[in-house]
Parts: sequence; structure tokens; C-alpha cells
Amino acid sequence: MASACTQGLDTGFIALGYAKVGVLGVVQGITELLPISSTAHMRIVPALLGWQDPGSAFSAAMQVAALAAVISYFWTDVRGLVFGSLQAAARRDFGNWNFRFAVWIVFATIPIIVAGILLSPVLNACNSPLRTLTVIGISCIVMALLLALAEFYSRPKRTLDHATLKDAMVIGMAQIGALIPGVSRSGSTLTGALFRDFRREEAARFSFLLGLPAIAAAGLKEMWELHKAHLDAQGWSILAFGLVIASISAFAAIWGLLRILERFSTWPFVVYRGLMGVFLLVAVYLGWLQN
Repeated sequence: MASACTQGLDTGFIALGYAKVGVLGVVQGITELLPISSTAHMRIVPALLGWQDPGSAFSAAMQVAALAAVISYFWTDVRGLVFGSLQAAARRDFGNWNFRFAVWIVFATIPIIVAGILLSPVLNACNSPLRTLTVIGISCIVMALLLALAEFYSRPKRTLDHATLKDAMVIGMAQIGALIPGVSRSGSTLTGALFRDFRREEAARFSFLLGLPAIAAAGLKEMWELHKAHLDAQGWSILAFGLVIASISAFAAIWGLLRILERFSTWPFVVYRGLMGVFLLVAVYLGWLQN
């Protein structure tokens, strides 16, 4: 079903109500921080259930839930980066690791901010051509292949303590791919970190910490856009409910991802992404799902 618009914003989630948004909040929270694309699932699940597309505004606003989950799960790291870098700056200790890493994160975030601003009119437009199931299916398959290559060619031995500015910039550039529906921020940054030979669990930790500014910017920007569009009280209430559910789900997703990476590898996600991409392309071609 086609989504709805509020002053040019894709706000189909309002018509879904609390129960359906709660279900999608669980899906969004889990898939947002796993390398399997939350955007793909936000298109697939409603389509399979015959629900209205919740819209790109819902997916973007749910970044706030991911932000809350990442900060709470990695609070020790986040606290060290924030307060450690501020203390180092105050005493002019610019060689301090926390200060250097915080600066690297800032530099590594610039590419996706620039790309996000340039692509914003297309990404958040009603019935955006980039949100078609064909685009998402192709993105899933391409990302599965890249993640598989990372598994084949990486030598996972490095830890975050050995990170450099070059590592941060490589992962920051990889993060741009997350703007394309179906790629996944977690998937693109995790792949970039694996190509830099980080241990799998350290690669995930690196990608989450580096992605904090971009996640925050995307979520808070969308909240501001909804505010400017005069989203009514019911819309805010439904969105808030989805955010709470998604935050809890996202926290659980981080825990699950790190356990999988510690004990296995990224191959389960490679297979899942590949099969999902093929399914989407076949479903659209045969008319099972509307593009």
C-alpha cells in the first residue's frame, strides 16, 4: 500500500496505530543494528502483512532508538570518549587516545553528512525511487557479496586500541553506503572494519561508536522535520511508543550480534542477506509484492 504524506514527509506510520507500530518497532530495533538492513525489513514486513508502508520518516526517526541503545550498551566507551577527550583538551594533551579517537570520529562523520544533505530530497521524498523493493533487493545482494569478501580476505586480529585515523576514514566512507536502502549502516561499517583486519567483535564495536554522530544527526534531524511539519499529538504518541519498543529491541540486538561475532562469524548474515535479496527480486518479478 502507498504511504501517506505530511507536508512532503512520508508519514504512513500514523495510520498504522499503536499495535502495528509496536510490531514494526521490534523489527526496526532488531534490524537497525544487525547487518541485515532495517529499511529492507520495514518494506518487506508491512508488504507481507498487507499493512501500509510506515514511510521513510518512521525509519529515520527510529535512529533515536538506535542511538539510545548504542549509548546505553557501550556507556563505558562513550563516557570515556566524551569526558576523557574533554579532560585531555583542557590540559592540552592532544596525544591522548580518547581525544584522538573522538577527533577521528568527527572527521569520519563528515562524508555521510555531506552525502546525506545532497541526497536528502530523494531519500525522504514520498514514494522515493530508492525505496523500491528492486533497489533494496539489489542492495542486499551486493552487500552480502562485499561482506563475504571481507570474511574471505580479512585477517581479524586487530583491536580498537590499535585503530588509526585511516581506519576511521575508511569506515566513515563505507558508512555512506548506509544511505542507500538495503545496504545497512551496521553492514557497511562492519564490512569496512573487517577489511581493516579488526577482530569481528571489535569491528562491531568500532562501527557502533563511529556511527554515533551520524545516527544522532539522522534521528534528531527527522524529529525536527516532523516538528516543522506540525505532526499532531496522536502522531507523536504513536511514534514515541514505537521508539520505546525499538530501543529495547535494539539493545537486545547489539547483545546478540556481539555473541554471534565472538562465537561464529558474519556468515549467517551473508546468507540471510543474499537469500532476502533474491526473494525480493523474484517476488517483484512474479508480482507477489508491489515494487
